Amino acid sequence: MQKQWFQKVVLLVLIILVLMIAVGCPNQSRKPGAEKKPEVQGGKEPIISLYVNKSGQKKNIRLEEYLMGVVAAEMEPSWPKEALAAQAILARTFTMKKIQAGGVKKYGTDASTDVEEFQAYDPSRVNARVDEAVQNTRGEVVTYDGSYINGWFFADGGGRTSASAEEGLAYKEEPAPYIKSVTDPGFEITEPENKAWTATFSLDEVQRALQEKIGQDPGNITSAKIEAKGPSGRATTVQIGSITVSAPAVRLALGSKKMRSTLLDRFEIAGQKLIISGKGYGHGVGMSQWGAKALAGQGKSPEEIVKYFFKDVKIETAWK
Repeated sequence: MQKQWFQKVVLLVLIILVLMIAVGCPNQSRKPGAEKKPEVQGGKEPIISLYVNKSGQKKNIRLEEYLMGVVAAEMEPSWPKEALAAQAILARTFTMKKIQAGGVKKYGTDASTDVEEFQAYDPSRVNARVDEAVQNTRGEVVTYDGSYINGWFFADGGGRTSASAEEGLAYKEEPAPYIKSVTDPGFEITEPENKAWTATFSLDEVQRALQEKIGQDPGNITSAKIEAKGPSGRATTVQIGSITVSAPAVRLALGSKKMRSTLLDRFEIAGQKLIISGKGYGHGVGMSQWGAKALAGQGKSPEEIVKYFFKDVKIETAWK
């Protein structure tokens, strides 16, 4: 009788062990980012919902087809295919990262054609070169530690890219250890206005912009100066009148096409105007598009171009 009881206990223990092995230990730690890849594990190209701002309509579109319109709008379609392909890899990654974060909640869609909300989009600019660049990198996305990176890109780094997302974008939502400061080879071939630019603003314009866009009143503006710079030389905070504010926020408030970057050599009041001068075009975080063009001219592959601008990243094929 005692022997039978012992055998039953042993059998029960064996059953429990088998079940634990089958389902996995409940306290087993999960690798960071392992759960963060929506719609990729199955290896199928996503069909996304797109809000078309011009018409106000929503439509479903294959992601690769959508990307052709993005690449054609975000980069000059006549540029080298390797540069366009690097842009495609980052635009694909940017899209998947944004979808993962909930897409464009305002419209209830995955993406939008408005550059302020998502990415630029213009399918009318698509040519054979863009088509080939997207097709040759089909499904390729950039990851860091198993998660999509923020696929940031900009026009020209003014000779050097930003050392961090915080320096160039005042971005603090999540760590971005894959951002690094590198020499921007595109500065040698970029347009003249990217090598040196000056913007002038009336003090009324500045005060109104800061109040409306940032929600801060600088008061009577009698002075302005750069308060702090980051490792790449970009202004991180500036003083305007009675307030100290983020330089990237000021750039957005005054207009990113006019205040072309935060890589500044002048920021002061002169003749009842705010005078700002600097070099480069864009926030400086991630890939320089002019830099991508320069590297493509040196014979670099799209993947090599991406890895030049981003640190310790992997390029994976999410779908065939």
